[in-house]
Amino acid sequence: MAANSYVLALDQGTTSSRAIIFDRDSVPVRGSITQLEHSQIFPHPGWVEHDPLEIWRNVRSAMTEALMRSDLTPSEISAIGITNQRETTVVWDRATGEPVYNAIVWQDVRTGEICDRLSETITGGEERVREITGLPISTYFSGPKVRWILDNVPGARERAEAGELAFGTIDSWLVFRLTSTSSTSGGPAGSGDPDHICDVTNASRTMLMDLETLDWSEEMCSALGIPASMLPRIVPSSGELATVAPGRIFAGTPVCGILGDQQAAMFGQTCFDAGEAKNTYGTGNFLLLSTGTERQRSSHGLITTVAYQRDGENPRYALEGSIAVTGSLVQWLRDNLGIISTSAEVEKLAESVEDNGDCYLVPAFSGLLAPRWRPDARGALVGLTRFNSAGHIARAALEATAYQTREVVEAMVADAGHAASEMRVDGGMVFNELLMQFQADICDLEVVRPQITETTALGAAYAAGLAAGVWDSTDELRGLWREDKRWTPQMDDENRTRLWDRWNKAVERTFDWA
Repeated sequence: MAANSYVLALDQGTTSSRAIIFDRDSVPVRGSITQLEHSQIFPHPGWVEHDPLEIWRNVRSAMTEALMRSDLTPSEISAIGITNQRETTVVWDRATGEPVYNAIVWQDVRTGEICDRLSETITGGEERVREITGLPISTYFSGPKVRWILDNVPGARERAEAGELAFGTIDSWLVFRLTSTSSTSGGPAGSGDPDHICDVTNASRTMLMDLETLDWSEEMCSALGIPASMLPRIVPSSGELATVAPGRIFAGTPVCGILGDQQAAMFGQTCFDAGEAKNTYGTGNFLLLSTGTERQRSSHGLITTVAYQRDGENPRYALEGSIAVTGSLVQWLRDNLGIISTSAEVEKLAESVEDNGDCYLVPAFSGLLAPRWRPDARGALVGLTRFNSAGHIARAALEATAYQTREVVEAMVADAGHAASEMRVDGGMVFNELLMQFQADICDLEVVRPQITETTALGAAYAAGLAAGVWDSTDELRGLWREDKRWTPQMDDENRTRLWDRWNKAVERTFDWA
């Protein structure tokens, strides 16, 4: 067991960056939870960007503030774990650490033409891409985003081919900064060798990694025109991965855990064995079903991905269904329609009506992801009459999250041949009692919320703490998981079938629009 029993988790998400210090009982240290939001940049319809330097500044500030609030010292932190929004793409100058362009976010759909060309030019088409990477060809993933930067930022391709530029997902970017010698600007000072690494879960989301070898695919890099010299070194999710550079507040502290956010949530929910599933309710929804050491290909619209890999062990895999718009739909009701003042008000407004009034809201704002993969779809609110009120729209928005989740659950049953025994849930929306009950009802599946819902950050802490000796085994971690509340299905089969059929009819109305 490590002499120090605290682990710092950095949770860099789509809308904010968080730092949390966990003790050995997996409880956040009092006062240590720190969160800073960053700007969402929308240059054109369908484009979503972040400022990588703003993200780094926020992460650095959150780390510092979490430590100050905790009354701990840096020497009491055994290790750092990092979890991050996946697929979001950063390209930067190796020498200066300066980005050549904003980070292109996972939601961004500007790379449609690049994806279309890839489908036409790679031998074997999309089926070949799935065979290598486990992924469909989609604007969602990093590879096409890198290609866009190389094609559209003046001088980027020439500099990349000369070895001057580095590509990374957000974990790579943060580790590069953490391991760069500090300067007054907070970036590399031109000395030392910062680590350019990417954990295997994040690498599996780039559309560039071979899922069998866990190394970069020469075929995919060639097909997308991406120089191999840009790519980070792929490392396990848990192990001695990097060390914070001199001059940083946590100088000398090892980075021992890195996981993409959804894999981190799965780790935090202790879904280690085949057949265990978790669903995270955030900006979007992400449902992962563990397949253990088996790399199972999906034939029903799901993604085959790496769940995690501990140093010296074989990787664990998962089937994933990614849903683009769930929590952000509630934000849309607040910010664009103005029918609620805060996101928390949506539950009370939805409870003001008995049902959805036959109103269905399909949030295909930038197409539909799993399991339909319809980039041509656009959002629709259907079934409206003069009878409908703001309450019906609010209820339809919440129900849309549950319906989309059922689509993924059904695909998982079709692929795996069985349903999960229960669905463990986490994320901001799991405190919406109306939604959780409807989720259990429409899926005919028990839904379970843990006592500690900071599961994404907790998963990063677990991965780091295992490598640093804070915890001895995954069995010990299982013993720390505690149930808070369980929802059991209460809806009759006839009503469940009726609602499900109407939802599917509404979804079909959104196709062939873009």
